Amino acid sequence: MKMSLAEINKAVQGKLVNEKDISVTGVSFDSRKLEPGELFVPLVGENDGHRFIKSAIENGAVATFWDANHQDSIPTDIPTIVVKDSLTALQQLAKYYLAKINPQVVAVTGSNGKTTTKDLVAAVAATKFNVTKTQANFNNEIGVPITILSMNSNTEVLVVEMGMDRPGQLDFLSKLVTPDIAIITMIGEAHIEFFKTRGKIADAKLEITNGLRSDGFFIYNGDEPLLNERATPVAAIHKTFGIQPNNDLYSTEIIEEDHETKFKTNQFNGFEFTLNLIGAYNVNNALAAIMVGKILAISPQEMQTGFTHAHLTENRTEWVKGAQQEMILSDVYNSNPTAVRAVLNAFKDTKLTGKRIVVLGDMLELGSDSPKMHADLASSINSNDFKQVFLIGADMQALSTQLKNKYQLGTDLFQYDKNQIAELTSDLQKNINPGDEVLLKASHGIHLEQVLDALKTSQE
Repeated sequence: MKMSLAEINKAVQGKLVNEKDISVTGVSFDSRKLEPGELFVPLVGENDGHRFIKSAIENGAVATFWDANHQDSIPTDIPTIVVKDSLTALQQLAKYYLAKINPQVVAVTGSNGKTTTKDLVAAVAATKFNVTKTQANFNNEIGVPITILSMNSNTEVLVVEMGMDRPGQLDFLSKLVTPDIAIITMIGEAHIEFFKTRGKIADAKLEITNGLRSDGFFIYNGDEPLLNERATPVAAIHKTFGIQPNNDLYSTEIIEEDHETKFKTNQFNGFEFTLNLIGAYNVNNALAAIMVGKILAISPQEMQTGFTHAHLTENRTEWVKGAQQEMILSDVYNSNPTAVRAVLNAFKDTKLTGKRIVVLGDMLELGSDSPKMHADLASSINSNDFKQVFLIGADMQALSTQLKNKYQLGTDLFQYDKNQIAELTSDLQKNINPGDEVLLKASHGIHLEQVLDALKTSQE
């Protein structure tokens, strides 16, 4: 991004105070991470961002938005654009800049797999185009505008991940970015505490098509009846993927190996694709990316080059080497029953010289049925596959009870309160030996990333 202050002011219809003839090279709402040359966006939340203007200036901010209801404290030592609401101004600026650069936009959502799909789509597209994609978890009303404004002027394809936790959120984001291609990876149980049924989750996910161009493409998992039922009214070209042969693109001959997955499809004359990811469930994510590649006229050979060199977001079924020469499968960003079963199924078949250790934390936002959903995971955990099981969180107590009844003395079972991260980490370190494999899986609120960091640096 590079825009004059005057152009930014015009885009957001603000009032420019302390005007200077300067260029802005980026935006930031975090004064601590702001880079020199950027515009500071003081958001009002738990902490009022207007309080941190001094820090923003010290870190190199060249201008700032300023909410009109903070008139009494307008800074005098930095060019300031007074707006009705700084978040709305951020979104207006993003919409303006997106129209100015005018890339093809691919929007991705889904209960599981949206981040991996976003990464694979971006990797495939990058074999022929200049690509910008969502970084980290910047997938909401703040993160999507930040992603847009991070584009270089030569961006040809923008791949945007969109998350949601309430009705209307994807409607807003879709209309903000007006995608050329919209993808729904699948419908699961994520946020069912708020939506109550999978059908209502599907309704909310379909909102990603509300801003979809009428001549665009709607790519979705055709194995999901809830999506098939709701797709008909969408005014776009429909393309489905999955494992069933009634889909436009479906997988065949899936071969799961320790650190990669190979597969063929019903297209491309039997060409074999390879993912640097474990688990057949990741094949569906790749199929969505392949569909985008086909729309963008990218050959299967080029798509495979993209898969080979894909930069995948951390902590999504990522293999990490531990300090005690163990291998850690880190999947600690999010969790729900579908995702846990899928990763357990993939993890149990890896080849190893030691033992498999499973560490599961609470799956959050599952509502009143949460204890039962946790307990039901027992059907996916067998003592012949996993020699030690560590559980952390209140709802994991239900799974612990089921496993005690099922395993009896068949394995070592450990149970922790959600605040006992340190105790869990210490016990893990005592039980890990070279050649072991450790799976870490939980919702982000359990903070198993702290366990991961400790295992990577442990000197025990």
